[in-house]
Amino acid sequence: MRALVLQHDHVTEPGLVGARLMERGYDLTVLTVVPEHRHQAPDVTFDFPEADGWDLLVSLGAPWSVYDETAVGSWIGGELALLRKAHHLGIPVLGVCFGAQALTTALGGSVEASPHPEIGWVEVDTDDPSLVGTGPWFQWHYDRCVAPPGAVEVARNAVCVQAFRVGRSLGVQFHPEVTTGTVRGWLDLGGAEQCVQHGVDPGELLGRSRELELTARANARRLVDAFVDRVAASAD
Repeated sequence: MRALVLQHDHVTEPGLVGARLMERGYDLTVLTVVPEHRHQAPDVTFDFPEADGWDLLVSLGAPWSVYDETAVGSWIGGELALLRKAHHLGIPVLGVCFGAQALTTALGGSVEASPHPEIGWVEVDTDDPSLVGTGPWFQWHYDRCVAPPGAVEVARNAVCVQAFRVGRSLGVQFHPEVTTGTVRGWLDLGGAEQCVQHGVDPGELLGRSRELELTARANARRLVDAFVDRVAASAD
């Protein structure tokens, strides 16, 4: 089985989600859209592959806004087209944070600024804990999804929709893939300053991430298994 993973920047790796997909027998092809030397100028040219031939797609997070093409670059149009085509072909898509925002945009929903950022480990309210558990899940976002027509909202909190299902695709606003190394990479790449601006202690955030490593791994495994066994395998 072949899984295409869209990694938008050099820090946000497939992590725990990728590891579980490989344990489930998927052969991962990871494409990095914006190389490290263009991180501050992400308006690169990128040719996305065709949707045909993949058994599953994963779209990961990114530090940019889906709706801000002047900053993120025109490549976002290519990704939206890929996600839209994959979904309509019945190829399951797992969208994570920015990836969930790209998924909802591709399918007729929208993205808007959150009333305030979420940075840290947060529990969510869920209608289907066997699919999306309560967490805690790692959050780092400034925007939020407006789910596309026909989608089923699965989880939420006071800030935003935290998970939605549409057909054989699932979008989650949080980061099930995150590892302590990922959090450290985000902090080193300007995230520490962002934390301070929003009243979050970077050292405490990293320490909490380290404390929750085993919990995060177990939560990610359950989410990936439920996505593969229930959402991706569904007839819809």
